[in-house]
Amino acid sequence: MNSELQQLVDDIGRRSFDARLGQRGLPEVFDDALWRTLDETGLSRLTTSEDAGPAEAAIVLSGLARYAGAVPIAETDLLAAWLAKTAGLTLPDAPLTVAITDAVVSDGRLTATARDVPWPRDAVVVLAARTDDALHVTVLDDPQISDGHNLAGEPRGAISFDLPAADFRTLELAVGDELIRRGAWARCVQIVGALDAAADSTVAHTRERVQFGRPLAAFQAVQHALAAMAGEIERARAITTLAVAAATDYGFDHPTTDYAVTVAKVTLGRVVPAVTTIAHQLHGAIGTTIEHRLWLATMRARSWVDEFGSTGHYARRLGRMALDAGDPWDVVVSCPAPR
Repeated sequence: MNSELQQLVDDIGRRSFDARLGQRGLPEVFDDALWRTLDETGLSRLTTSEDAGPAEAAIVLSGLARYAGAVPIAETDLLAAWLAKTAGLTLPDAPLTVAITDAVVSDGRLTATARDVPWPRDAVVVLAARTDDALHVTVLDDPQISDGHNLAGEPRGAISFDLPAADFRTLELAVGDELIRRGAWARCVQIVGALDAAADSTVAHTRERVQFGRPLAAFQAVQHALAAMAGEIERARAITTLAVAAATDYGFDHPTTDYAVTVAKVTLGRVVPAVTTIAHQLHGAIGTTIEHRLWLATMRARSWVDEFGSTGHYARRLGRMALDAGDPWDVVVSCPAPR
């Protein structure tokens, strides 16, 4: 079943990528054709409306990331649809996104500005506003958006709001923690797909590019760089696979998954700069231009690695886990047990 799903996602991603050759820019434009295909095949809400779990979601996320799919697939399925279902909210059959922020409560109203909201003009926005004692959730009908984009050109907007508290559904803070964990998990999976695309492009370039009468791949220094890139990507894949297995076996609300995602975010935060640097060095100047497909992979990886918590944030969390563990060795080999 998973091999068939992987083949389907690969076919969809490849067709979408080929159809948009020469049409990429800043900011990135929502791919309506790709979204219609995902919706028709049931992949747009795989875990919330189909009999599927994190393992299947990971195949979709990684596969579409490999082909730079310009749609909010993680935001729709794993985040907004799940959050709305948890809060008992009804959503339209459309692309979804989430706006996550801390909010201030005053005179019965919630006020704040949610920043770096993915695809805010192309999707229905589910707002998750966190206060000291609860997570407040609602659907924004006509949000006021300040446009922006990340390094890869994907839309990232700011949304300011001042709404009555009665407009929100109130959930426990633990739901907000799981929402962030789901987002971090999704970005790790997507990054691995993007790094695979960067590696494919780099290997192809070094085989085709000839210098001094030989392909670049024939030079020992280039071979060493390619080997280092492959090693870093496999390190990222191994820890991300652990996070996928944890979410599949225990769910996103379990301490084991929290630990696995924390380690994955720390690892990916170190892998992404190393891999993207090698990829650009081996491509030379052409790899830094927006016209080259490498840019689509490396800039996405660079952008995603800081979303839903920075590397430093998760490194500090991992350090606290080690300090709080009954036996620090547990932090190395498994989910740390508290004292």
